[in-house]
Amino acid sequence: MLLSVAWPAGGFAPLLFVALVPLLWVEQNVASQGHKYSGIKLFPYTYITFLTWNVLTTYWVYHSSAFGGIIAFTLNSLFQALVFQLFHFTRKHTGEKLGYASLVVYFIVWEYFHLKWDLSWPWLTFGNGFSEYYKWIQWYEYTGVFGGNIWIFVSNIVLFLILKDAITLHNYNPVVSKVNFFFLWIAIPISFSLFIYHNYTEKVNPVSIVVVQPNIDPYNEKFDGMTASEQLEKMLNLGKEKIDSTTDYLIGPETALVEGIWENKIETSNSIQRIRQFLKDYPHLKFVLGLSSYRMYEEGERPSATARPWRRKKNMSWDAYNTGMQMEDGQPIQLYHKSKLVPGVEKMPFPALLKPLEKYAIDLGGMPGSLGVQEERSVFTAHNDKRKIAPAICYESIYGEYCGEYIKNGAGLIFIITNDGWWKDTPGYRQHCSYARLRAIETRRSIARSANTGTSCFINQRGDIDQPTNFWVPAVIKGTINYNEEITFYTRHGDYIVWISTILSILLFIYAVVNRFKPTSKKK
Repeated sequence: MLLSVAWPAGGFAPLLFVALVPLLWVEQNVASQGHKYSGIKLFPYTYITFLTWNVLTTYWVYHSSAFGGIIAFTLNSLFQALVFQLFHFTRKHTGEKLGYASLVVYFIVWEYFHLKWDLSWPWLTFGNGFSEYYKWIQWYEYTGVFGGNIWIFVSNIVLFLILKDAITLHNYNPVVSKVNFFFLWIAIPISFSLFIYHNYTEKVNPVSIVVVQPNIDPYNEKFDGMTASEQLEKMLNLGKEKIDSTTDYLIGPETALVEGIWENKIETSNSIQRIRQFLKDYPHLKFVLGLSSYRMYEEGERPSATARPWRRKKNMSWDAYNTGMQMEDGQPIQLYHKSKLVPGVEKMPFPALLKPLEKYAIDLGGMPGSLGVQEERSVFTAHNDKRKIAPAICYESIYGEYCGEYIKNGAGLIFIITNDGWWKDTPGYRQHCSYARLRAIETRRSIARSANTGTSCFINQRGDIDQPTNFWVPAVIKGTINYNEEITFYTRHGDYIVWISTILSILLFIYAVVNRFKPTSKKK
């Protein structure tokens, strides 16, 4: 319950420093009873704890898919509970100090692994919890969100030990020293962060941007009720309200073009031709937006692992993509394929095992089944000024190290295009927008965010949100954000904290296993 009340959006994040203390107390109580199978006795408490947190903070997943929501709640809670069980095993066989150290590193390693595999769901990574209190975590430019994990877990462990010692010890000197450490552990990072926040100055390198929020109902209009041309005209008309000769970029949301465009013949698309016509009036403008696209593999061309057979002609196959696109007047079209796909929505996990079930993947974009991806985090380059931008599509903006790959490829701005309307008016779309602050801080890149419906906004390099739009209303906003080419420590080195934690986790686990099976001397 404490974790849920602490979580964004609108949560009271300081509770994260104390939220795990009750569970640590339960673990201590179970361990002290000396049961041989204490882990089995502990598991219901850990699972109920994490299930409660998952349901109360991400219940909105149910709106897009009841089945998918249930799977997400139950599995994610199970994985978190098992990590806590592993900590219990380690503490039981290594002692208090090493045991509690294992809790910190095990969760870091698990959450990083959770970013990488087919069931990736990093929404509840602990370090995300400070996204609303972004002035406290400016140091994420050095550590990323896993620095927040360490901050949270160490705080909880120390507070638990303070309470335990206060109850069991008659000598309060150790308690006083731990209390001092607890407050310094919290206060020093906040003070350092506030110093960075108030002294950080963006290099003036302005880029003028117009963001449109068409507010097209994803359930009743986007793929059924409105034609592709009607939706495009709505976006272009919104853009015209703010565009002038100085505007550098116009940004539309994810899957803004629903015509179903074949990349092999992209210039023949009615939507593309209409945009070409529109851009002739704005020769300086770059238009970035999302679309549903397809690619046909010709005979002899090697298809990808996600390619589908072409029923009309043997020996041919095709791929479907959730795509980002940049268009300029008179210039070739640039495409980027979304590559962090939502499990069960845009991809079928573990295709080698579950390929027969792929046709049942949830349709949240007009293209059921697993979508294609690309290996490289390619960036869009402007022809007239050589600026490079990162086209992060929806879910991709949750991944810190992943977004850093765009920056390493030269991106000086981040554009997030998304369609959060699937989640309706719930904390889902607000959390998604709030997490974008973390990417701004980690990379020190300004962000322009276009959502199909709220929240569209601009975010500066300190994480301040400007001109946030309301939910479920058409909107257009215009702003100037600064381009930045400097690379932060975190962007350069990525999640180095994870690699340190991985080594420590392996050593601690091996030590615990050795102690578990180490023979004990018999009494004479």
